[in-house]
Amino acid sequence: MSEQNVTLQLIEQAQNGSETAKEELIGKNSPLIKSVIRRYRNKGVEYEDLYQLGCIGFLKAIRNFSAQFGVKFSTYAVPMIAGEVKRFLRDDGYIKISRSVKSLAAKISHYVETYKNTHNDSPDIETIAAAFGIEPQEAVFALDSAKFPLSLHEKTDDEHSQSLMEKLASKETVEDNLDKIILKDAVAALDEREKKIIVLRYYRDKTQSEVARVLGVSQVQISRLESKILEKIRKNFS
Repeated sequence: MSEQNVTLQLIEQAQNGSETAKEELIGKNSPLIKSVIRRYRNKGVEYEDLYQLGCIGFLKAIRNFSAQFGVKFSTYAVPMIAGEVKRFLRDDGYIKISRSVKSLAAKISHYVETYKNTHNDSPDIETIAAAFGIEPQEAVFALDSAKFPLSLHEKTDDEHSQSLMEKLASKETVEDNLDKIILKDAVAALDEREKKIIVLRYYRDKTQSEVARVLGVSQVQISRLESKILEKIRKNFS
């Protein structure tokens, strides 16, 4: 039996009340839960508390999941886990929603309403992301964080009556997408000089010597700076 079928079987057992199945699912998916909650570290909440919140979101995902959604369970569980943590942090005042996120959510909300009026259907997450040139997960976080009337759980009128959250699917693995988001946050936290070095080195594939010429310093200095920057990112990314 494939791993996917085993997971579906355990979910069915858990939905029927099996505590053993729930515990096994949590054990198997502990790395996934940890990969989601690590993004919310240093927010004034103990890691163990974050993990417990992640588990609560994961159990909600088990309770609400259906194979008819047409997505992997792990894909469905990610925003549920993140949502539980974010609700706690938001309600307890640990985090504030930035203006840029609120602005993006407002634009997405307007786009969705316009799309529904034109197409008589709700756009899926991939369509929204493409329209705004962002990652699908960024669209999910923006909508969920801003608490707009358009709910991630609102059902659409498509063949499977899926919500936006249920349509959150990608060709890449969930872990890869999360790593991209976390890495993006880590780079965004750098100062302008550090950011420029990383962009030139790893996004534009420049050599250290080429970067040194752009910044007017020696290759040795770039080498030292790059090592320090990577170490800083590594600490935020671990």
